[in-house]
Amino acid sequence: MPIIVNLDVMMAKRKMSLNELSEKVDLTLSNLSILKTGKAKAIRFSTLEAVCKALNCQPGDILEFQEEEETD
Repeated sequence: MPIIVNLDVMMAKRKMSLNELSEKVDLTLSNLSILKTGKAKAIRFSTLEAVCKALNCQPGDILEFQEEEETD
């Protein structure tokens, strides 16, 4: 998938654990883990907003678009 989730990078920069972020954004650890590992198929804007507020960052700090290389 061409969308890369850099949640773990932002959490490390802010020195915030998954447990702490889970409490701040009111998401279960399992749902946050799915998002962190890039296995989520979608994210609600309200969730993205809560994560950005908790980590004091922009959506682009968490989500990145990367073109997939074509194979012949």
